[in-house]
Amino acid sequence: MKSLWLKVPQANLLYHDVPGRGVPLVFVHGLGCASSSDYPAVAADPALAGRRMLLIDLLGSGFSDRPSGFGYAIADHASTIVDVVTQIAPEAVDLFGHSMGGAVTIVAAKLLGRGVRNLILAEPNLDPGGGVSSRKIAAMSEADYVARGHDVMVRASRLDGNVAWAASLALSAPVGIHRAARSLVAGSDPTWRAVLHELPMPRTVIFGELSLADGPDAKLLPQQGVNVAVVSNAGHGIAVDNPAGLAAAIGRALPRS
Repeated sequence: MKSLWLKVPQANLLYHDVPGRGVPLVFVHGLGCASSSDYPAVAADPALAGRRMLLIDLLGSGFSDRPSGFGYAIADHASTIVDVVTQIAPEAVDLFGHSMGGAVTIVAAKLLGRGVRNLILAEPNLDPGGGVSSRKIAAMSEADYVARGHDVMVRASRLDGNVAWAASLALSAPVGIHRAARSLVAGSDPTWRAVLHELPMPRTVIFGELSLADGPDAKLLPQQGVNVAVVSNAGHGIAVDNPAGLAAAIGRALPRS
């Protein structure tokens, strides 16, 4: 892995830099996840062969530092992505974000403007309210979650069979998870959905066939000029359920480099 020193908040962000040609494709993971564990199989798939890819572990997750003074809200993570892109690939990037990472990349894309060639999202958080897990986490106080709730969430996820998410969640900074969950529940003004509608670059939202493919957004987003794709045999954890299908969907959404 490679590391990048961020002056604000004075922490090391770690990432895989998969060598290749053309505009780098940046992967941003969801709540309690890590790109270093979620996306190697996707990056290695023939559908994305030859592309340069950056698999970023957000602060508080995976191999990256866990600075106690960092805010860990969606806007904070987006500023980090902007810092990374500015230092590593200032000319242009393609952005991919899953779930919480979708909201992060929407905000980052707005900040980067023409520096983002394509925006690809997988079941992103678009509206206030969060998801099932983030609502459970945000319902606790930060102190209670750090002291007890984090371990409870990890154990419950393992018992539910969500072993991969439980493993990466266990390695995540509890304070970071709680602050990010609160941010997801609170939402933003304008909403991430409204920002997505106004972004000028080509945009694609990917759904898992077993998750949100039959939800209203599959019909509503195309009305706003957002492309929609569905990955078969996959739920919300698309990268774990069907990495080849996700790689193929991403590849179809991108021009050849």
